[in-house]
Amino acid sequence: MQQLPAGDQHLVQIMDAALADAARRSGDWLACRPGCTQCCHGAFAINALDALRLRTGMRALHAADHLRAEAIEGRARTWIVEHGAAFPGDLATGLLGMSDEDQASFEEFANEAACPALNPATGLCDVYEWRPMTCRVFGPPTRMGDGDALGCCELCFIGATEAEIAASEMAVPRDEEERLLAEIASTAKPDQHAEASDGRDTVVALALLR
Repeated sequence: MQQLPAGDQHLVQIMDAALADAARRSGDWLACRPGCTQCCHGAFAINALDALRLRTGMRALHAADHLRAEAIEGRARTWIVEHGAAFPGDLATGLLGMSDEDQASFEEFANEAACPALNPATGLCDVYEWRPMTCRVFGPPTRMGDGDALGCCELCFIGATEAEIAASEMAVPRDEEERLLAEIASTAKPDQHAEASDGRDTVVALALLR
């Protein structure tokens, strides 16, 4: 398996610190708590770095807690049985399609499905340490890109003013993530996972099983 870039640990540390800082500034406006699982439902795209981090996590889990790893993989297989036929991409490679039709289909794909990483008994993420960046930024106010409006979880900041929301913005190191994605693409070998060199996205369920 392709190795996770050493810089990913630094990226995760930056993200953890940014989340802690945003949570401190948000106070009671931030409703996110263990067991709140609304953000754990619905398929979303993850990039090659996210996928590689998840695979690294699954390898670590198999060594440390094989039964938990098997339970995650079992939920991922069930997810694919239930939703794989409608997957707007290539199930063999796990890559999402790039056509306008595929992109439109993904908007409605598996919107109510629980993430296979979500433990139904505890309401917690079983791969929390290795979770994708989308999961790491969900909740506090963030911007998807330069100039984009702030967005946050619909359960958070209810009744807050624009100024209160802006004061709690979470900074996201997009440039560092892009640098690591480029590193993965440049070091991927032909026999390694397609999204690493292809630059296309996948979804959590498919990444967990590769």
